[in-house]
Amino acid sequence: MARLPRLMLAGQAHHVIQRGNNHQPIVLDDADRQHYLNQLHECAATQKVAIHAYVLMDNHLHLLATPEVDQGISQMMQALGRRYVVWFNHKYGRSGTLWEGRFRAALIDSERYLMACMRYIELNPVRAGMCASSEAYPWSSCAHHLGRRSDPLINDHALFWSLGNTPFERELAYRELLDQGLPEPERLQFHDSAMKGRPIGSAEFLKSLADKTLLPLVLRPRGRPRKTQSEAELNQPDPI
Repeated sequence: MARLPRLMLAGQAHHVIQRGNNHQPIVLDDADRQHYLNQLHECAATQKVAIHAYVLMDNHLHLLATPEVDQGISQMMQALGRRYVVWFNHKYGRSGTLWEGRFRAALIDSERYLMACMRYIELNPVRAGMCASSEAYPWSSCAHHLGRRSDPLINDHALFWSLGNTPFERELAYRELLDQGLPEPERLQFHDSAMKGRPIGSAEFLKSLADKTLLPLVLRPRGRPRKTQSEAELNQPDPI
């Protein structure tokens, strides 16, 4: 199947994935991790992209982010990729690419899917067996959302603030959401949508995007469309 055109819109949340080439590590120690996040912070501020959630794993990164301009996330990721690769290659005496092609991204229907996407991102280290609880992993935004620390990289989404009127209420409500986990079908849905560039949302959300952008948002199989029954009947030879 053909890949959908990349669709990125200002003011809309996006799930972003960047992976190491051939699943190779993109960070080798805590200094690498801190440098990567520092660079992400600078590039996000420069390109006016709000980061709502993140997790930096050994060989990939997940972000939940909203740009102020359509190309904000692309410009942020391109700048981040170039700057970090130069630094990483110099530190380790290597050359060549670090990334598995271009980053992947998908629009998220905020009202229905944003909080679930946050859980998907911040539960990654637990699913990978790297820690017993998501807030124990130091290279994600989870501890911030649970009130364990203040993360300068994070610009909380309005839907996170709507979880409660006080920090304590929001943290307690989000703790309960994390404890619910994420069903496997939803986890696969978030992964596949980002990897294939497919927006994720309700039928109404997808229709509004299609109307706004005039882009096809549903992949169609290659080749000629299959004939309907009436068309097939019309093409039958006349009886002798």
